[in-house]
Amino acid sequence: MDETPQRIFCRCCIVGGGPAGMMLGFLLAHAGVDTIVFEKHADFLRDFRGDTIHPSTLEAMHDLGLLEDFLKLPHQKLRQGEVKIGDVTIPFVDFSHLPVHAKFVALMPQWDFLDFLAERAKRSPCFRLLMSAEADGLIEEEGSVAGVTAKTKDGRLTIRADLTIGADGRHSLVRREAGFVPLDIGAPMDVLWFRLSRRTTDADDFLGRVDAGQILVVFNRANIGSAPM
Repeated sequence: MDETPQRIFCRCCIVGGGPAGMMLGFLLAHAGVDTIVFEKHADFLRDFRGDTIHPSTLEAMHDLGLLEDFLKLPHQKLRQGEVKIGDVTIPFVDFSHLPVHAKFVALMPQWDFLDFLAERAKRSPCFRLLMSAEADGLIEEEGSVAGVTAKTKDGRLTIRADLTIGADGRHSLVRREAGFVPLDIGAPMDVLWFRLSRRTTDADDFLGRVDAGQILVVFNRANIGSAPM
């Protein structure tokens, strides 16, 4: 059996197909830069901790000519929000004053966002997306990073690139292999995520409550669903 790794070349290799990696890949390809994004999972169908698309991101989508089609996907709009502090309920956010085209936060499963970006990015001849490809090392030459090595379902892969970008999350292999040390900003916070059924009498614009040392944040996911098991 031939164990020789397959070799491919590009100007920019992005490790990690999350929101940052996929958006960057789209932008670079849109600018004519030969770009490869690779993601270790076979698809995006899993629960994420961020299902919010903020007005600044929606404005970027507008600038790219994508907003109208993007908002055809199932989503909820958060235009205003209240929080309860102790026994007092106060207005907390109001996006109606922002100088943007979409004056709301779009609540949407992140897999829909990623699938949309991937589909649009693939229309560019400068974009390639490799799924089920997990980076396992950097290629270094003369003190510089020259690409990455990866495991795929079809065997070993070597990607040579002029620029390698690590967008592979909090436990980034690229960061570790490159010798970068993350800055600890000392935020002693534990976050517990859970899902509750919603009553028809629950307010749409209620964001949660704040008490001493405790914060509860509520997002109405309505009928936008959850990832298949």
